[in-house]
Amino acid sequence: MNDGKPNWWSRPSTPPEAARIPTPSPAEEGDFPLQAPDPAESAVPEPAAEAPAAPTVDMTKEPAAAEPTPSEPAPAVQAPAEPAPAVPAPSEPAPAGAVTAAEPVPAPGTRAAAPVPAAPRPLHEPDEYRTPPYGEPGPWAPAPPVQHPAAPVPPPQAAVPPVPPQGAVPPPQGPVAPHAWGQYDPWGAGPGAVPPPPRKKSRRGLALVGALAFALLTGVIGGGVGAYVERNGGIGTVELPQAEAGSADRAPDSVAGIAAGALPGVVTLHVSGGGSAGTGTGFVLDNRGHILTNNHVVDAAATSGDITVTFSSGETASAKLIGKDTGYDLAVVQVTGVRGLKPLPLGNSDDVRVGDPVVAIGAPFDLSNTVTSGIISAKERPITAGGEKGDGSDISYVDALQTDAPINPGNSGGPLLDGKGRVIGINSAIRAAGGSGEGDGGSGGQAGSIGLGFAIPVNQGKRVAEELINTGKATHPVIGVSLDMQFNGDGARVGDKGKDGTPSVTPDGPAAKAGLRPGDVITKVDGQRVHNGEELIVKIRAHRPGDALALTLTRDGRELTRTVTLGSAQGT
Repeated sequence: MNDGKPNWWSRPSTPPEAARIPTPSPAEEGDFPLQAPDPAESAVPEPAAEAPAAPTVDMTKEPAAAEPTPSEPAPAVQAPAEPAPAVPAPSEPAPAGAVTAAEPVPAPGTRAAAPVPAAPRPLHEPDEYRTPPYGEPGPWAPAPPVQHPAAPVPPPQAAVPPVPPQGAVPPPQGPVAPHAWGQYDPWGAGPGAVPPPPRKKSRRGLALVGALAFALLTGVIGGGVGAYVERNGGIGTVELPQAEAGSADRAPDSVAGIAAGALPGVVTLHVSGGGSAGTGTGFVLDNRGHILTNNHVVDAAATSGDITVTFSSGETASAKLIGKDTGYDLAVVQVTGVRGLKPLPLGNSDDVRVGDPVVAIGAPFDLSNTVTSGIISAKERPITAGGEKGDGSDISYVDALQTDAPINPGNSGGPLLDGKGRVIGINSAIRAAGGSGEGDGGSGGQAGSIGLGFAIPVNQGKRVAEELINTGKATHPVIGVSLDMQFNGDGARVGDKGKDGTPSVTPDGPAAKAGLRPGDVITKVDGQRVHNGEELIVKIRAHRPGDALALTLTRDGRELTRTVTLGSAQGT
């Protein structure tokens, strides 16, 4: 298409198209001349047939192949022709920037002399901004309406020889070197176009993207696993941690060690008879099968009844009643034909101190082999238990050891052990919450422990047990007076009259010999204060018959001290 406007994407490929390119003007000062190409470089042979006259071609421009169009075929490549003989150039000088042809062509096989380059001519008129020449049309021409993609550049074609002046012999065409400059085409990719260097990928950006993707993936996986574990309670089979099996041995003075040594000597008693039944505890006294327990445990089988003894191993045996004493609330039974009995060692209750650790063993509520522990919270605590008969014959007077070790109904008759596993007391009574009676299931009923348990001192239990085994009866120490149990003052007052009108002070008895009289108020026993008649009985029964006691009394406003040697009375 040729409408008079610059054709930016066409290239000179045929002589008629090249003939329309005007000859550049002579170079002026301040322009940018271009170096003429060196003909000594790679030569291109001359075409075989002589081309018709054509305008002079600027050899400073790189020839480019014309882009074929659908309506015009691509020009054919002309074959080189034999070089022509050299013809001298005309006398008039050639225009500046034109290629001269006056130089002779060397014969084949000879070396040609170096050609003298002609003065280059500028491509444009002088530019006040000194803009380098880029060929025609100038860089300020308007841009084409549509930018076409760059087409592949065909190999360079042979240069078109210039037309000599009239009368001049055309010089032989030698090889023409490829030129560095061609027609300017801002959208074409010429043969010398250098592709832009490949853009390096940022490894830092890739690492950051990878880290973010990994964090997102692990977060999703972790969230899914956490949700599954929360809903299902874990993954796989549950195996709970556990300590390795250790030694079963315990220190002998520990609760476990004390219990392990004492349990074989503790028994559970089941008693029935007289229309009642009960459960209690006892412990082995010797290898002959004697077992000590409380009187109120076996009282139902006093005349007729059955007593069954169950050992800690589960072995059972029948037992018979040897002796009992209501005043001390103690009894002895015996089993026969049982081997491997383990008697418990007896301690000394006089050596016990408040705060000493203790262990209680029994069968509370028929739960045999129950072990509890505590301390001695008090000692010489005067208590009375029993009294269900109403005549006072079943009342027990005990100068007891008080403990906070849990004792409940069924613990009666069981051992109270010290820190070395020795028996220091016989568990007998509890103080129930809201109850007024003391006893293991007495007037307080089936109340539980509130931390107030009482045990008969083992020193008193030992003496009574020996008497019951040897004679079947126990003796009680007495002073030979009748006490006024209705006296509300402080101390124990000797009554004016005895039972059935008899004298309140037994004639020729221990008190009479010490000089006591009716109406005297006894306030201390061996220096220990007594507040009522029951406490005086407890203090006296804590001793043996024949012991001498110092009694402090008040008579007619005067305080007196009398020494009494205890007598003996048969127990029931």
